[in-house]
Amino acid sequence: MKDTLIQASMPLVQQCLDILKRDDIKTEIKSVFKPVIDIILYQINPYIYLTISLIFLIFIMFLSILIILILLMRNKNNLITFFKDD
Repeated sequence: MKDTLIQASMPLVQQCLDILKRDDIKTEIKSVFKPVIDIILYQINPYIYLTISLIFLIFIMFLSILIILILLMRNKNNLITFFKDD
C-alpha cells in the first residue's frame, strides 16, 4: 500500500519540480518573497553589525595575546634571572 502511494506521488513531485524550474515561476517566487526577505534583513541588520564587530574584536584580542606570548618567550631568560635574584 505504501509503495503504491509513493510511486503514485513521484510523478506529482516531478511535475512540481518541472514547474519550479521554469523561469517565469522563478521570477514570480522571487517577487513574492523579496519584501519578506527585505523585512527580515532590515530587522537583523544591527545584529549582523554587532556580530562582525565582536568577531573583529576577538581577532584583535587574539593577536595581542599572541604578541604578548611571543614577547614573553623571547625575554624568558631575562625573567628567570630576575626572579632568581630575589
